[in-house]
Amino acid sequence: MSSDPFQKLFQQMLQSGQEMARAFNPALESVDTKAFEKMFPTMPADMLEMWFGRTFNRDGLDAKTRLLVTIAAMTVQGAHAEPQLRMTIRHAIEAGATPREVAEVIYQMGMFGGIPAMQKALEIAQSIFKEQEQGEQSE
Repeated sequence: MSSDPFQKLFQQMLQSGQEMARAFNPALESVDTKAFEKMFPTMPADMLEMWFGRTFNRDGLDAKTRLLVTIAAMTVQGAHAEPQLRMTIRHAIEAGATPREVAEVIYQMGMFGGIPAMQKALEIAQSIFKEQEQGEQSE
């Protein structure tokens, strides 16, 4: 049950987000996030290391580990951000993660995000694994 002050605050947050999107780029207001997958399916390994790996934190986590942690977080959130999760799984594989490692990370999150969130994320991951198998077979 939500209160009127909460509803008002929530609406203000939504409006603020829309205004930020319009200010940043008016086209973002009605962006189709699934279209990003077609435009930018994966980054090359060197680019992944630069953005997600050791370039900015040389003693920190490598790109593969950072991307696996991101997959875990997205799974716990309920796998609601499907396009982003799909892209992150692709990037993790590009960075050297195996399908088994991706699946184990997702499976582990069932304890924290719940079984439905885990199942949804596993379904998304499985569809990516199938895509990659089909891509390898056609090469």
